[in-house]
Amino acid sequence: MTEQAGGWTGWNFEIPAKDKTVFAEAVAGLKGVKYTPLAVATQVVAGINYAFLSEGVVVHPNAKTNVFVIRIYAPLPGHGEPHVTGIAQVEP
Repeated sequence: MTEQAGGWTGWNFEIPAKDKTVFAEAVAGLKGVKYTPLAVATQVVAGINYAFLSEGVVVHPNAKTNVFVIRIYAPLPGHGEPHVTGIAQVEP
């Protein structure tokens, strides 16, 4: 998908390996819910904003699966690590 500064790409259901790495790094410190990315959209800024459509399951027996949009910011190289900027549950 072509990335243009300021504009969001469409949802990509074939998540590139580098985007999966950003996701894994950013959610590594989150406890209590296991998130699995399903799709990604990106926005080029001074770094990259990511929106991951993700399944989320509370780490609890018989917990139901919910869908979330997890927003992550990855700064330019040398300016910090990717981090979660927001998590919103998608209502059915």
